[in-house]
Amino acid sequence: MDILIIEDNKELAGLLCDFLRAENYTVSVTKSGEKALQMYERYGARLIVLDIMLPGMDGFGVCKKIREESNVPILIVSAKNAKEDELCGLDLGADDYIEKPYDIDIMLAKINGIFRRRYATPEIVDGDIRISKVSRTVYKNGAQLEMTAKEFDLLVLLAENKGRTLSKEYIFGQVWGSDSFSEQQTLTVHIKWLRQKIEDDPKKPKKIITVWGVGYRYESV
Repeated sequence: MDILIIEDNKELAGLLCDFLRAENYTVSVTKSGEKALQMYERYGARLIVLDIMLPGMDGFGVCKKIREESNVPILIVSAKNAKEDELCGLDLGADDYIEKPYDIDIMLAKINGIFRRRYATPEIVDGDIRISKVSRTVYKNGAQLEMTAKEFDLLVLLAENKGRTLSKEYIFGQVWGSDSFSEQQTLTVHIKWLRQKIEDDPKKPKKIITVWGVGYRYESV
């Protein structure tokens, strides 16, 4: 998923969700900090929009917990008009801050800006593998590899989340779409094909690691 919204105001969360989906982002929403941590652990996210005032674990606690294991962008949202809240959120590792009530256009601009800054890297280089997102080409030891569109999208998704286990459900939704008529077995087949192209020994993969019962993880060798 692109964005995980953690917000206990159902109306506000729904409004933001609608606007983001209109911008072609995939979005999930929860009002619980504890539930959000579980969702992020299982499904991942490319951005977290995090309200400070939550029932149970507050936004600061969630931000601190996530920062212990991930550098995913975090946008703090607060109804408190206090400089201390902004400083606390940024000190905990948040990437940006916005106060309620916010203008939806300003919120969208902040989110789009975070995605441009974090994910606009045109090339991924990892050891003997070089991936160009502009030309959609992949090279291994200087030789170009033949890639289908889905193989390329799958490799980019894994490489951009290097070191993080992505669930099969998340990968399938990002590459094939949640409304795809394909079956998840398709993912297994594409992982096999991808390993045959980028691994030195596809039978003993070191780059694309299977995490049994969960999904896959890309590792540097």
